[in-house]
Amino acid sequence: MKHATAITAAFVTLTAASSQVSAAGRDHIEIVGSSTVYPFATVVAETFGNKTKFKTPKIESTGSGGGFKLFCAGNGIKTPDITNASRRIKKSEFDKCAKNGVNSITEVQIGYDGIAIANAKEGPQFNLSLRDVFLALAKEVPGTEPGQLKPNPYKTWKDVNPALPAVKIEVLGPPPTSGTRDAFAELAMEGGCKTFGWIKDLKAASKKAKKAGDKDKAKALKQQYKGICHTVREDGAYIEAGENDNLIVQKLEKNPNALGIFGFSFLDQNGDKVKGAQVDGVEISFDNIADGKYPVSRPLFFYVKNDHVGKVPGIKEYIVEFTEEDTWGPDGYLTEKGLIPLGDEQRAQMAKDARALKPLKLGNE
Repeated sequence: MKHATAITAAFVTLTAASSQVSAAGRDHIEIVGSSTVYPFATVVAETFGNKTKFKTPKIESTGSGGGFKLFCAGNGIKTPDITNASRRIKKSEFDKCAKNGVNSITEVQIGYDGIAIANAKEGPQFNLSLRDVFLALAKEVPGTEPGQLKPNPYKTWKDVNPALPAVKIEVLGPPPTSGTRDAFAELAMEGGCKTFGWIKDLKAASKKAKKAGDKDKAKALKQQYKGICHTVREDGAYIEAGENDNLIVQKLEKNPNALGIFGFSFLDQNGDKVKGAQVDGVEISFDNIADGKYPVSRPLFFYVKNDHVGKVPGIKEYIVEFTEEDTWGPDGYLTEKGLIPLGDEQRAQMAKDARALKPLKLGNE
């Protein structure tokens, strides 16, 4: 029995050692996450592979939410080293990482991007307000009395706003796993939602309850507010088109009256096929996003699993390549791909923190 136990113990030790060797022996970086960040990361990865001794990282477009799910599953060879994101990591995702042993993460904000609401070149020109967007796509919309909601009755854009075209509301956009979807809900949908005073008051009441120490009431009011503002209708007006922005463009070309939702960088690269709507009177452009004028814009990130640094070759060097001025600066090659760079001081500090693998800390958000 003792002999068998010794053999078992030796096997366990050998298996663990093999696992460590295997994790340490992976010869390439594995990256998952945002479809919006994917084109930028791909260019960096190819440049990195060509100019260094390291293999070109393998990148998979899973959406921001899907990327965090894989990234936070644990450490080791079967989990990715880096995840891209078109929104910041949520507190719940950060906590899940910690629960699964991913205790040291470095956050790298790479720049900004705008979310385009676009249609085919030959389609009508849309000039939308955030309120128009909310009323067109929300599952429930305000009724005639404050506090009253009704199922969304609007079929055409003209129903939403008499100044808009009399064409069917048909919007192709990303699924719930996408950071673009999260950012669109927060910036566009919620931006229009809170133009209704009584809905905006729910958010203020939630903050007031939290300040007074009534956490349950604060949570209930916040959930009510987000439920109204972020819930997209499910009657066919909004069509989940997956994480493939190319597919959305193809469908827009076939149906010039339909609108699609994707990042500015993709709009910029497909300017011969699609055009962006104005939002609140502001055209989507590089300068308007950089200046903060375009209302539907968001920061872009990637996150590094620090436990894998030194075990998977090239992670530190990849970070250096991404944070070089020739890469992400105002005249860098990512700017040519549509990335809106951070300001000079913020970019310098971010590069310093990224290269030092500064661990991310999140409070009770």
